[in-house]
Amino acid sequence: MDFGLSEEQTLIAQTTRAFVENELYPHEAEIERTGHLDMDLVRELQKKAIEAGLYAANIPEEFGGAGLDTPTWLLYEKELGRANYALHWTCVARPSNILCAGTPEQREKYLLPCVRGEKWDCLAMTEPGAGSDLRGMKATAKKDGDDWVLNGTKHFISHADIADFTITFMATGEEDTPRGKKKLITAFFVDKGHPGFAVRDGYRNVSHRGYTNAILEFDNCRLPASAVLGEVHKGFEVANDWLGATRLQVGATCLGRAERAFAHAVDYAAGRQQFGQPIGKFQGVSFKLADMAVEMKAAELMILEAGWKVDQGTVTDADMAMAKLKATEMLAMVADEAIQIHGGMGLMDELPLERIWRDARIERIWEGTSEIQRHIISRALLRPLGA
Repeated sequence: MDFGLSEEQTLIAQTTRAFVENELYPHEAEIERTGHLDMDLVRELQKKAIEAGLYAANIPEEFGGAGLDTPTWLLYEKELGRANYALHWTCVARPSNILCAGTPEQREKYLLPCVRGEKWDCLAMTEPGAGSDLRGMKATAKKDGDDWVLNGTKHFISHADIADFTITFMATGEEDTPRGKKKLITAFFVDKGHPGFAVRDGYRNVSHRGYTNAILEFDNCRLPASAVLGEVHKGFEVANDWLGATRLQVGATCLGRAERAFAHAVDYAAGRQQFGQPIGKFQGVSFKLADMAVEMKAAELMILEAGWKVDQGTVTDADMAMAKLKATEMLAMVADEAIQIHGGMGLMDELPLERIWRDARIERIWEGTSEIQRHIISRALLRPLGA
């Protein structure tokens, strides 16, 4: 087993980090202060990201993306994760891979403009009454002749305010299962401005300032059959086929933020003097640094191993759940300890630590809560034994 990075992987990571530090870091303070990401700035940075070859790096080459293998993509995501989330997600966009599952006509209309930086997409699954229990969603799409009519509400939909279209998941029927009736789900493309589709302001979030969420309302929104992504009633299947690695993406961005917080903690521990010596010489601080380093290394290995398994075709849901769980909980610990090492200064916004600490909180919730990850892991352990 080779743990070394190739020359290409090293170059991609270095190029991405340089872009983050030179182009994104300078704008963080303003976004954190205002909670607003100016679209003129977005377009400026987007152009630079495209010129640097960093845009849509997750999309296969056949569709105009960089076509990175999964471990390399995760190294790239780790470097992007160092910056304010709104900046790196919007200005160095990675369109949803699920767009690749569309028909040639759908890819031409939706995927390719996203790859070129002309459009943004968003995914709409979560509802006020259906978060982790997506099969409990109440928003519906009902057949009416050759059309579908959508009704219901989605919320917590990331960056829907700037998205040109949404891929929304709707209940389109029911099926009998050993655990009772379960909703059948279908995915639909819905363009912003389409009759019966409205995007409302979402909620103020303490994490990821500038990265917005919205409420989507569907009121007798009529769509043609050509708006279906994948097959009718197969929405979960198309999502699982194309979106599974997003949990690894979350974990990878957590690695980047943890490394940034850790670097600040090490520098401060080495330079801050108390009682005539650097505070890093005190066991209470030095052992914190050691524990942080161990947790970061463990999380990185789990993320990269799961990414390697994705490309080998051997990854399991439990592999990705373990990696996401470890990385997100590691970030919470590292961010908290970095602040503790800095004392009161760690909570001041002159440093990025208080932001990293706030931002860390959402990572244990979205893309599957820590409890859901533990459920997936324990189920994989017990089901083979009939439990």
